[in-house]
Amino acid sequence: MSTRDCWTERDGVEMVIVGSIGFDDIDTPEASGSDLLGGAATHAGLASAFHLPLTPRKPPRVGLVSAVGTDFPEGAQEILEDSGLNLAGVVRRDGRTFRWAGRYEGSMEEVQTLLTEVNVLEDFRPEVPSSWRAPEVLLCANTHPRTQVSVLDQCPGAVITALDSFMLWIDTEFELLSEALRKVDMAILNEEEVCSLAGEEVLHRAVEAIRSGAALYGGQEAGPGPRSLVIKRAGSGSVAYLPCGTITLPAYPTNDLVDPTGAGDSFAGALLANVAGRKGALNQTETMRNALVHATVTASFTIEGLGAFALYGLERGRYHARADKYRRMVGL
Repeated sequence: MSTRDCWTERDGVEMVIVGSIGFDDIDTPEASGSDLLGGAATHAGLASAFHLPLTPRKPPRVGLVSAVGTDFPEGAQEILEDSGLNLAGVVRRDGRTFRWAGRYEGSMEEVQTLLTEVNVLEDFRPEVPSSWRAPEVLLCANTHPRTQVSVLDQCPGAVITALDSFMLWIDTEFELLSEALRKVDMAILNEEEVCSLAGEEVLHRAVEAIRSGAALYGGQEAGPGPRSLVIKRAGSGSVAYLPCGTITLPAYPTNDLVDPTGAGDSFAGALLANVAGRKGALNQTETMRNALVHATVTASFTIEGLGAFALYGLERGRYHARADKYRRMVGL
């Protein structure tokens, strides 16, 4: 996809995100909207670009790899570019852009999926631009494990690799997902997904079974899993099992829950943006705790608006005020 400021695939990026860009129709007890800019790569990209901001006369530091259809409007492209994202890895294909519709009720802890139209992503085979294949961070956002494996194989020079997934791939693509998990440094999943993947009800046992490879296809003989597992626990916060130890943080308390869509993707994008370029980050407790603080605070803004618009145009003063308040709250 051509970019307004003429950044091309020849301009290297610090962080590469592979995943869906699409449109959402969302209905919650607080608000509803249609044709909202969404998708895993969109939410993760906006969050990461906020933490890896543009600098004058320098190319964007975050690049997206995805596909959109001929119906993807110029206005949506401008939002992504204005936020500091390089779209040289995004292909415009004949057909319609990915679409999803969901409804939340009550406490909004679970979503009812009403519609999923994969459209141009159905047979999409992403190709990471050649100058992007050794980034500081590679995030394979929630997408088919076959795509994740392909992208990981294309980027042998990535310093830190991570993936997100969900129950559908655990249930239907366990072998391929296991292969992807063995290729990454970090998996970012929710508690249900971790326990289901391991077939274990006790979280810490499930985590160790995945890290050792025992819970993955082929068992320990096929090799270990990711050395880091970050568990998203929605309103209960997060717990990260890392080479440097275990870090647990609560969620930021907000009374302005509007739409949880994309909160996990925003969490992942912010987390990884804050370890980009930090040598040995996964082994440094303070670096990882700081990254998790930013991930938590970023996700708290995501849920306060419909779709991706809560992060687009987020004022830095407002963000840092909340981050400082959260640090005091958790004693940091």
